[in-house]
Amino acid sequence: MSQALTAPPPSGQDAPLTGGMLWVAALMLAAANFIAVLNMTIANVAVPNIAGSLGAATSQGTWVITSYAVGEAITVPLTGWLSARFGSVRVFVSSMILFGIFSIVCGLSPTLGLLVVARVFQGLCGGPLMPLSQTLLMRIFPKEKAAAAIGLWSMTTLVAPVVGPILGGWLCDEFSWSWVFLLNAPIAIGFGLYAWKLLKPYQMLGARTGIDLVGLGLLVIWVASLQLLLDEGKNLDWFASPQIIMLAIIAAVGFAAFLVWELHEPNPVVDLRVFRHRGFSVSVLTISLAFACFFGVSVLTPLWLQSFMGYTATSSGQATAWTGVTAFFIAPLVASSKRDPRLLVFIGVVWLGLATLWRSIATTDMGFWDVALPLMVMGFALPFFFIPSTGLALGSVEEREMDSAAGLMNFLRTLAGAFATSLVTTVWSNQTTRNHAELVGLADRDQSVQTMLVSNGSSPEAAHQVLDYLVTSQSVMLSTNQVMTVIGVIFLLAAAVIWLAPKPGRTIEPGAGGH
Repeated sequence: MSQALTAPPPSGQDAPLTGGMLWVAALMLAAANFIAVLNMTIANVAVPNIAGSLGAATSQGTWVITSYAVGEAITVPLTGWLSARFGSVRVFVSSMILFGIFSIVCGLSPTLGLLVVARVFQGLCGGPLMPLSQTLLMRIFPKEKAAAAIGLWSMTTLVAPVVGPILGGWLCDEFSWSWVFLLNAPIAIGFGLYAWKLLKPYQMLGARTGIDLVGLGLLVIWVASLQLLLDEGKNLDWFASPQIIMLAIIAAVGFAAFLVWELHEPNPVVDLRVFRHRGFSVSVLTISLAFACFFGVSVLTPLWLQSFMGYTATSSGQATAWTGVTAFFIAPLVASSKRDPRLLVFIGVVWLGLATLWRSIATTDMGFWDVALPLMVMGFALPFFFIPSTGLALGSVEEREMDSAAGLMNFLRTLAGAFATSLVTTVWSNQTTRNHAELVGLADRDQSVQTMLVSNGSSPEAAHQVLDYLVTSQSVMLSTNQVMTVIGVIFLLAAAVIWLAPKPGRTIEPGAGGH
C-alpha cells in the first residue's frame, strides 16, 4: 500500500472530480476548515460553564481557549513541510480523525488539566486542516471552477468565527459544555475516514528530507510565547507583568533566531522563501491587515451588545449573523468574476472601511436593525476582499510551493486575528476608563438631574447610581465609536497596499498545492 501511495498516480487518475462526487468532496473539505476555525471561538462563551463544572476559577478556564490557539499556531506554518514529507491527503485525513478523537477527550474530560492538554492536541490537529482543505479543494476542482473552490473555502473561514459564539452559547444553555467539543467528533471522524477513500488518488509526496529539529524547536518556542503573550496580556496588565515581559523577550529572541536559521537551512521546516514573490507578500500583508480589522470588529460587536446594550448571546448572534448571510449570497458572483483581482480586493476593503466608519456614529438608542444593517452591508464586501486576495496570493507562488504558501498565509491571518483581539479589547477598555473620567467632570455640573431624581422619590444614593450608569454607558459608546473609527481608517490603508502587488500572471490551477 505504501508504494501505491507514494508513487505518482497513473495518467488521468489525478484528474479533477466531477458530478456529485465533486460536491461531496467540496462539502467535506469545507466542513474540515469550518470546524477548525469554529473551534477558535466556540469555546469562548463556554468558559464560565467549564470552570464551574470542573471546579476551577474563570481565569484558569481561559486556558481552554489559549491552549487550542497555541497548538493551532504551531502546526499551521508546518503544513508545507508535513505535506512534502507525508503527503497532503495523508496529513489531512490523519488530522481530521485525530481532531475528532481529541474532541471526544475534551468533551469527556473530568479535570481542567486533561481538558487543556486535549485542547492543545486538538489545536495541533486543527492547524493543518485550514491550509490543506484550501489546497485540496483547488486540486479536485476543474480549472474553470477553481474560483468557486476558493469562494467556498473563504466563506467557511469568514462565517465560522461568527457562528462559534452563537452555537457555543446555545449548546451550553440547552445541553452542557461537553457538547461544544463532542459536536466535532462525528463530523471529523466520519468525513476523515471517507476523505481517504475519496481523495487517495490525489496523494503525492515530495522528496523525503531530514527533519529540521532546530527550526521546529525555535518555531514552537517563539510561536507559543507570542500566543501566550497575546492571550494573557490583558489579564496580567501587559508589560506591568514580569511574565509578559519574559514572554516578549523569549518571543523576540526566538523569532530572530528562527528567521536566521530557516533562511540558511537547506531543508527548512517552514519555507520562508515564498516571500520572495512580491504578489504573495503584498497579498498576505493586505489579508493580515484587513482580517485583523474584521476580526477586531467581530470580537468587539457582541462584547458591546451583551455587556452594555442588554442583548443576550442569542440576540447578539442574530444581529452579527447578517454579515455571514449577505456574504454567502454574494460570494458566487465574486468567485466567477474575471476582473483584475487587485481591483476587486481594493473595492472590497474600501467598502469594509466605509461600513466600519458608518458604525462609528452609533448611539445607545439604536434598535436591532440599526445595529444589524451596517453588519449586513459589511457582509456584501467580504467576498470582494477575501476570495480574490487568496487567489492572488496563491497564484503568485510556484505550484510546488502551494502548501507552504497556504500554511504561512493561514498562520499570519490567524496571528493577525489573535493580535487584533488582544489589542482591540485592551484599547476599548482603556478608552472607556479615560472617557468615563472626562465625562464625570462634565455630567450634571449644576446637579439638576440629581435634584430631579431625588424630588421624584429616589434616594441620593440611587440617584448617584443612575447618573453613574448613564455616564458609563456613554463612555462605552464613545469608546466603541473611537475604536471603529481607527479600524475603518486601517481598512482604507490596507486597501491601498494591494496595488503594490504586480498584475497576476497566472490563475490558480486545479492541481496546485502538491505538484
